[in-house]
Amino acid sequence: MSRVSEAARALGYAGLLPQFAALLALFKGGPWAWTGLALAYAYAALIFSFLGGVWWGIGIAKPETPRWIFLAGVMPCLIALAGWFPWMMGRTWPGPELIALGVCIALSPLVDLAVGLKPEGWLALRRNLSIGLGVLTVLIGLMG
Repeated sequence: MSRVSEAARALGYAGLLPQFAALLALFKGGPWAWTGLALAYAYAALIFSFLGGVWWGIGIAKPETPRWIFLAGVMPCLIALAGWFPWMMGRTWPGPELIALGVCIALSPLVDLAVGLKPEGWLALRRNLSIGLGVLTVLIGLMG
């Protein structure tokens, strides 16, 4: 791919809508607040895990990619699972875990940059989407 398509760009930005919905649920309060927190964590964890899958696929498809790409590909799932563990054990959740997940997402374009993903417009799109989702996730974590 030499250029990011308009469809990819539009769908990428539409991918921020679930996190906006989670934020609105949090503002609504009451039982909606817990739903918003759970939605925010689940969606951020899914997207971060998806990014890991992308990196893993790049490592398989391009043998010249640095070998650490496979570790980078696995870490998002492990980080997301570790962040879910306190909730599973009945402990307070998910404020700090949302903040950690949001920071990881916001920094994730650094992996793309390090492995040389450079279709025209790709890094700008990844930066905008990752910072957008990361900031929304951290904000929800701070409010939760």
